[in-house]
Amino acid sequence: MTGVTLLSSRPSQPVEPGLLSRALDVAGRLANDATDVITATAGRGARPDVRDSPFDWVTDTDRILERHTRRVLTAEFPGIPVVGEEFGADLGADVAEYRWVVDPVDGTANYVAGVPWCAYSLALIDASGPVVGVVADPYRAQIYAAARGRGARANGTPVRLSGEATTAGAIVCTELTRSGPWPGMGEFIQRAAAAHAGVRVLGSAALSIAQVALGHAIAAVLHSYHEWDVAGSVAMAIEAGAVVLDRRGEGTALPADGLLVAAPDVAEEVLSWWQETAGVR
Repeated sequence: MTGVTLLSSRPSQPVEPGLLSRALDVAGRLANDATDVITATAGRGARPDVRDSPFDWVTDTDRILERHTRRVLTAEFPGIPVVGEEFGADLGADVAEYRWVVDPVDGTANYVAGVPWCAYSLALIDASGPVVGVVADPYRAQIYAAARGRGARANGTPVRLSGEATTAGAIVCTELTRSGPWPGMGEFIQRAAAAHAGVRVLGSAALSIAQVALGHAIAAVLHSYHEWDVAGSVAMAIEAGAVVLDRRGEGTALPADGLLVAAPDVAEEVLSWWQETAGVR
């Protein structure tokens, strides 16, 4: 592949093995807790508070799960700050060596409606990107987990991209922004269709990226995102062998300028669709 900088070519800083193991264990327990809560309450009298748009909701479940996550992480890792969607960042999170990021319910609109597509996402991050990532997929009874240098797993089974990927007949995931379609999104869908690929907007950034790591989709394109939405599934995608790029084709784990996660064989092609339709030169 030419024209892009692969993330795998950039070294990540080492992490103490004991921290990796403890973080994986605690994050996995929290993901199981979240699965129990989400499956017990989804679509059953949830009381959403509307934020900036009709589909930007927060529920009691979001708050309960984030409070629980913060309590456990503060007790288990007292020196590591937490950044969450509902309650913001702990003091010093912007300068700390490590930080936790959590989205208690990614896909809240689906959760409220009872549509079976939402996730709990938790990741430990350092300056190089995700160190540990765990995503709970409650409706499919799956826990996706990854740690730097240790691979990715789905319910304990190793996950690794293999074989040649092509765009023809494949799925590409994307998500709306808070205000609706992102600039060039319609043209991107048309460009994908011309290459005989289908585009899906399913309502959870975390699960969209997880589909790439699992080999169900060849790529996921996010015009904008928050770290807490995607860091857990980006950890999984990197460890599964996916390429992570920004809008200009630079390899970085959590880019500031959009996010493309793709199977290596198609990353450059999907990137070209995005750049052409978004006016990137």
